[in-house]
Amino acid sequence: MNHPETASAGAGKSAFHRGERAVQQRAGVLEKMAARSQVIRTAMPDQHREFFSQLPFMIVGSVDRQQQPWASIMTGPPGFVGSPDAEHLRVHAHALAADPLQQNLAANAAIGLLGIEPHTRRRNRMNGRVEQLDADGWTLKVEQSFGNCPKYIQARRPSTVDNASVAAPQVHRADALDGAMQQLIGSADTFFIATAFLQEQSADGEAGEGGYGADVSHRGGKPGFVRIDDAKTLTVPDFVGNFFFNTIGNLVVHPRAGLLFIDFASGDLIYLAVTTELIWDGPEVASFAGAQRLLRFHVEQAIRVEASLPLRWGAAEFSPALEPMGAWPA
Repeated sequence: MNHPETASAGAGKSAFHRGERAVQQRAGVLEKMAARSQVIRTAMPDQHREFFSQLPFMIVGSVDRQQQPWASIMTGPPGFVGSPDAEHLRVHAHALAADPLQQNLAANAAIGLLGIEPHTRRRNRMNGRVEQLDADGWTLKVEQSFGNCPKYIQARRPSTVDNASVAAPQVHRADALDGAMQQLIGSADTFFIATAFLQEQSADGEAGEGGYGADVSHRGGKPGFVRIDDAKTLTVPDFVGNFFFNTIGNLVVHPRAGLLFIDFASGDLIYLAVTTELIWDGPEVASFAGAQRLLRFHVEQAIRVEASLPLRWGAAEFSPALEPMGAWPA
């Protein structure tokens, strides 16, 4: 949902852009979702404002100058994110070393936020634009605020570590997945995906369908649910969700995404820039129990930063929603 017009803005205006509506129609839930537009707000309720303020990290989606989305993580002591009013979030933090967010934060930049507390399986989403950027951090103007269900979240609790001595963490850049990247990704039970809906221009130069925004979302599965087909290709099942189809709807219109993988034990981070192929049905989809469709990611850029994250997590309690789901190989 990267469309600034929400149901609360007036009758007849959809909270969903054409890509999301197309996928909802394909899934047979278009009418049902039109009736649920009231859950998408143009300001944050108090419980969302309080939730963001208690988090030690949040996930950020942004878009670079080449229209490539990237998924990132920002950290700080609880309170590093605050809400001075229901229409703004203030972030007192800076992007981590080698994170593409360093270059993507700019005045009026479209940003997607995911506040997630894994050990309680709570998560809330917020999409907006950078209104202020200064030496202390940045302020985001809210365009959309909405909650997400706890499905597929692995319960793990973070703790802070002192990695101040890592002044210049090792950074590995490639256009394909090296061995260390494949090892982390192949055992992952969680990743984050950033997508974007880009404003179109008509032939006369006027803006087409309104809206330009970034979005970022969580994906969880049994360890190994991200299949490594080769050093340039990943395949992932897409499970049933809330039928908003924010991510899939964005990919229908703009098939590029940013993926973030976290090594919860070491603090290593992998940022991937990918193009995406949607596999709607067929024997490959049917071979993975619980998959509604598949996402095939073609890697364009890969960045691995060693021990970048000043957080560590213990063992995970896997989501009970994953019990009926399949695994690779089928």
